[in-house]
Amino acid sequence: MPIRQSFGSLPTFAIDPDQFHVLQSALHFRESLLKAINNATVRIYLASLYLEDDEAGREVLTAAYEAKQRNPNLDIAICVDWHRAQRGLIGAEKSAGNAAMYQAFAEKYEHSIPVYGVPVRTREVFGVLHLKGFIIDDTVIYSGASLNNIYLHYQDRYRFDRYHVIQHRELANSMVEFICEGMIAHSAVKNLSQTGLPTTKELKPAIRQFRASLAKASYKVEHQLVDDQHVAVTPLVGIGKRQNLLNQQITVMLSSAKEEIILCTPYFNLPKVVLREVKRAMKRGVNVHVIVGDKTANDFYLPPDKPVKAIGGLPYLYEMNLRKFAVFNEKYMTSGRLSIHLWKHDANSYHLKGLWVDHSVMMLTGNNVNPRAWALDLENGLLINDPNKHLEAKFIAEFDNIFQHTQRIASSSELDVLQDYPLKIQKILKRVIRTRADRLLKRIL
Repeated sequence: MPIRQSFGSLPTFAIDPDQFHVLQSALHFRESLLKAINNATVRIYLASLYLEDDEAGREVLTAAYEAKQRNPNLDIAICVDWHRAQRGLIGAEKSAGNAAMYQAFAEKYEHSIPVYGVPVRTREVFGVLHLKGFIIDDTVIYSGASLNNIYLHYQDRYRFDRYHVIQHRELANSMVEFICEGMIAHSAVKNLSQTGLPTTKELKPAIRQFRASLAKASYKVEHQLVDDQHVAVTPLVGIGKRQNLLNQQITVMLSSAKEEIILCTPYFNLPKVVLREVKRAMKRGVNVHVIVGDKTANDFYLPPDKPVKAIGGLPYLYEMNLRKFAVFNEKYMTSGRLSIHLWKHDANSYHLKGLWVDHSVMMLTGNNVNPRAWALDLENGLLINDPNKHLEAKFIAEFDNIFQHTQRIASSSELDVLQDYPLKIQKILKRVIRTRADRLLKRIL
């Protein structure tokens, strides 16, 4: 393991605070993304876990295609996970997945757009493309959201995420260069808009080589001096436990906190090193806020009127993790050193991630801060160092918006126990715990 670099020693881009914007809703994110695509003059690069074959997904893909037809020289590329794009939704009937839509669009239009399937591992359960970022011309729109109806609030429900817009040519160039050279250029990455695709089995040797190259990859950052009027931003990428600079910087942020930590995660299943650093922070007097979704705001939650499936037990398993954490740290909850905030807003779901330390260092990321993100998936993030707190008011406004739909848990007793869950869910969880399958699930989900 290499020596950890503190964020003060990393190469950075100098960002004008006036060119950094925070969007407060999924609807505003959708509107901003579509507007940027429609106004693009040079390039459109979209990287996401998936672009879904539904109304919102087709709206985004149509906007990109229409921009390409207006301007055939427009440089457009879309990256999605190879496995996720070629299957249907969990629990749905077997299908060709979203790739069928990509191929239908390519046949329909004169000027096609490549939609690259990125295979991080030979099996989806052991790693996916979780790298995020929408780069349009010189603007980076960064969010942990994927592209479908619920993430883009196309219909009645939304999945709440975080949405940030940064206008900076060199940062945009760096992120596009990584997509082109670090992913698209590799022989394992294939254009899903074309037919006659190889099977995953046929790609196995190339995928192994690809993952090995990703483990050594990084964003190229031409170090810029950051004066008192600017904010330092460093793009980071990470895959696997070893030599993972993204994981290291999250750990450094926690270990260096002096006053306050705000941690967002949609699935409460923190890696051991994160749990350790959080506890150490509380011991040295740091106030810790954990914002997590209520089990009913989890994207795997199944309402009581829906048929019970094994996947529906996950939100309850995460709540059991959270309750165990609260029990172990009850004294810090009582003293106010630890605050757990449960997010819930009607029938909507919660997908927020990220870390804010001492109101001066922020990690914007799609990383769920769980063992899967820590060891399996390809993740990225934007590390923001803002010692002069130019962005403090913007982030306070963002978290005020987040907190308006949270409830603070004063004691572990406010969280449900196994006996409180629906009987069918109890049976599923008891079977999982009895067979110790929960240990495996915590590593891969």
